Amino acid sequence: MSKKPLIGITGDFRPEQKEAQAISWFYTGYYDSITNAGGIPMMIPPLSDDDDLKQFLNQLDGLVLSGCALDLDPIRLGFEKHPASRAMPLRREDFDRRICTIAMEMKLPLLAIGSGMQLMNVLCGGTLHQHVTEDVPGAMYHRDGVEANLRHIIDIVPGTRVDKMYGPGEIRVNSQHHMAVNYISKMFIVSATAPDGVIEAIEIPDEDWFCVGVQWHPQNHSSSALDMQVFENFLAACEEPEPQILQMPVRRAA
Repeated sequence: MSKKPLIGITGDFRPEQKEAQAISWFYTGYYDSITNAGGIPMMIPPLSDDDDLKQFLNQLDGLVLSGCALDLDPIRLGFEKHPASRAMPLRREDFDRRICTIAMEMKLPLLAIGSGMQLMNVLCGGTLHQHVTEDVPGAMYHRDGVEANLRHIIDIVPGTRVDKMYGPGEIRVNSQHHMAVNYISKMFIVSATAPDGVIEAIEIPDEDWFCVGVQWHPQNHSSSALDMQVFENFLAACEEPEPQILQMPVRRAA
């Protein structure tokens, strides 16, 4: 019986408040999606020591860089903070930056979701739009403060990993973001866009390394049945090939 891949998942974090302790938490959709796709999820707390983090990552077959309802700090990105921006806690962003950098140096199979995709692009030299509706001429709605199940069409680039995940036909994905990839890092290619041109998925064009970012949330309750194929393809890339058993020639007695 082959071993199931061990998949690390980054979590969310809230610092200590006046009358509340600091907490970390993990959304059920992430670890249920990994389990349903055939893997074993491992929750990763925001470790402060890089050696501890490397030891943890060395146990894994893949990493999910989870999204966040809050934003990457626009000040760190060189923006003047937009009124719509709400920065995630410093410990969360710093940890995500460290774990993404180390995982990419290791060439660990990586699935980056939502703000995870945005961060991955930034760390590799790309840039972001701080507020899509103002930064992109003719932008469609990518976030609705009332409708939590907002969905829109994506245009998938033929021949990419995302194309292999979804196949032909009209594909709609959930959407709940106001930041987005602007200039893409030279390490990546665009694998899907929205009708207004906003980049919805990126990937490294290396057949031997699964490194994909999606702006939508395939683990979310508002995802579709097709979105499960994101995790299934990711898990397939994380599985070690079955060892080949060589048949030794049998010597027969003379």
